[in-house]
Amino acid sequence: MKLSKTERKARIHNRVRKIVSGTSERPRLAIYRSNKEIYAQVIDDVTGKTIVASSSRDKGISTEKATKSEIAALVGKAVAEKAIKAGVNTISFDRGGALYHGRIKSLADGAREGGLKF
Repeated sequence: MKLSKTERKARIHNRVRKIVSGTSERPRLAIYRSNKEIYAQVIDDVTGKTIVASSSRDKGISTEKATKSEIAALVGKAVAEKAIKAGVNTISFDRGGALYHGRIKSLADGAREGGLKF
């Protein structure tokens, strides 16, 4: 039986989450991508707390007139700046079941430009 798109994405995400986990020294950068928006959170899975978050709906980013990939890079830079202010330098990357391609890749590149180490 063929899996639906959402079932396939959930299966991939579960496979990734078995391996990737966030600690206080190395939190997890979790990505969620919808058709219009992109969201990023830096999460400490041990305590279950979100340290910092950023999205394409933030005030400085949502007013930009750019492509979705360029906006994703801006979100990556914004979450990197917030994380560094919070004292986080290294992270583990959780692509959320999506392929490391397009907007996910540009967000990761923007976070690297912002100073985060993967």
